[in-house]
Amino acid sequence: MTPREKIAAILVLLSEEYPDAKTELSFSNPFETLIATMLSAQCTDKRVNEVTKDLFKIAPDPRAMSKLAQDDLEKMIKVCGLYRSKAKHILEACNELNSLYDGTVPNNKKALTSLPGVGGKTASVVMMEAFGADLLPVDTHVFRLAHRLELVEDAKTPDETQAQLEAITPSGEKRHMHHLLILHGRRRCKAISPDCEHCPLKGSVCRFERNKKS
Repeated sequence: MTPREKIAAILVLLSEEYPDAKTELSFSNPFETLIATMLSAQCTDKRVNEVTKDLFKIAPDPRAMSKLAQDDLEKMIKVCGLYRSKAKHILEACNELNSLYDGTVPNNKKALTSLPGVGGKTASVVMMEAFGADLLPVDTHVFRLAHRLELVEDAKTPDETQAQLEAITPSGEKRHMHHLLILHGRRRCKAISPDCEHCPLKGSVCRFERNKKS
């Protein structure tokens, strides 16, 4: 199977396995999407949702967020981990949104990645979820599966992996593929002790178990 053929098969098989695949983060506008995604680094979506439920009531936009003291913001997001750096970057990003973009989140990946604490993956997620861009952001799950399933070749970074995945994924399916791979990485194809026995990709698409035994 070529990588393109594998992508087509994965879309069918994992869509059957996860018919309601979508993001598990809660947000309702581009600003909430940005902040929730920034908080999600090395943290579960469930915990982020618990934090943002109260945080967005207090700070629903960049101007309100930027008025928070860093100590106060740290206390509110502490359970998300890396809270000091996250609070610092969130406040700095909000200040730039206020000063450069009149308090709005730009619909531009280059502008997003120029914000403090916003890398390529976060920017791609915001572009995809908030603005409908046809992108396939690469987090740790997507990166792992892309290599296990041999969908990419010599892609050493998330950006390289994203570029190769987007090149072989049909237009209009990139967002769906992103969510399918994340769910499969969380529920079946885990980093340690993947559940190969019950994997719908076993045999037809994936050689990982076979390689593991050899």
